[in-house]
Amino acid sequence: MSYLDNIRTFVRVYELGSMSAAGRDLRISPAVTSARISQLEDHLSVRLFQRTTRSLTPTAQGKAFYGGACSVLDAVDYAEAQVMDLTENPKGLLHVAAPLGVGRRLIAPNVPAFTVAYPQIDVRLRLTDRNVDMTAEGLDLAFHLGQPADSNLRIRKIADVERVLVAAPAYIAQRGHPVDGPALVRDKHDCLNLRFPGAAEFQWRLMTDDGPQRFRVSGRLESDDGDVLTDWALAGQGVAMKPRFEVEDHLTSGVLVVVAEATPPVPVQMACLYTHRRHQDPKTRLFMDFIIDRISAAVRRAESAS
Repeated sequence: MSYLDNIRTFVRVYELGSMSAAGRDLRISPAVTSARISQLEDHLSVRLFQRTTRSLTPTAQGKAFYGGACSVLDAVDYAEAQVMDLTENPKGLLHVAAPLGVGRRLIAPNVPAFTVAYPQIDVRLRLTDRNVDMTAEGLDLAFHLGQPADSNLRIRKIADVERVLVAAPAYIAQRGHPVDGPALVRDKHDCLNLRFPGAAEFQWRLMTDDGPQRFRVSGRLESDDGDVLTDWALAGQGVAMKPRFEVEDHLTSGVLVVVAEATPPVPVQMACLYTHRRHQDPKTRLFMDFIIDRISAAVRRAESAS
């Protein structure tokens, strides 16, 4: 095992707080993870972690070593990126995250074409509607809807995405067609909410004649999966707020219709987030350029169909 591998393993154990989690992230066994940490500790003649059966805590020496270890990895990654930038065959592993709807409809369908164009780049795509911690989860880049919570990230804006409020004809037949945000609240419409631990928005932000306003809506159903909300809306369970590109086919077929047209949702920013540490990496830039071109075209097509 190389000294550099040991350092990379130490950094992931430190960031994830677990030998097993770091092993899973690095695709190595717990035994190999432990062995690499032990080798590094033997080399440095210090204890980097205090271990018990239930916890793993960095020692003072471990905390001091982490900053320098990250600098070493940054320097190595930068040097490798400079070399790969001069070649026609960039290679390596990319960790990418995206919201479920964006990932399933816009990113995943384009990944095979990317890997054909760049066969030496491997892609690990993680789909989740929760906010991700890019450092802790070892991500190279993350696609995001809304304003990112971490101001230290670099942001490449893709588009302002149109959103719509939708419901099934069966729901409208039973509960009526709400014409605006006040009607949603006044008539106590069943609104389908996307919520998860740490979610910032618990109200719907709609555009009124007086500008954007927040409406405290209510409903019996909520989920941390945006596609589940679409399924519930299709089943006549309530009103959902969705990016238009996610439901355009349903609107075209008539199984969903737009409601509260007088106060449409405020558009949401779609962006690609990445850390300062990754911005020089050519494979990261290549993936962003490749996918963003295709995302932008798909969003424009959906919105022009409205």
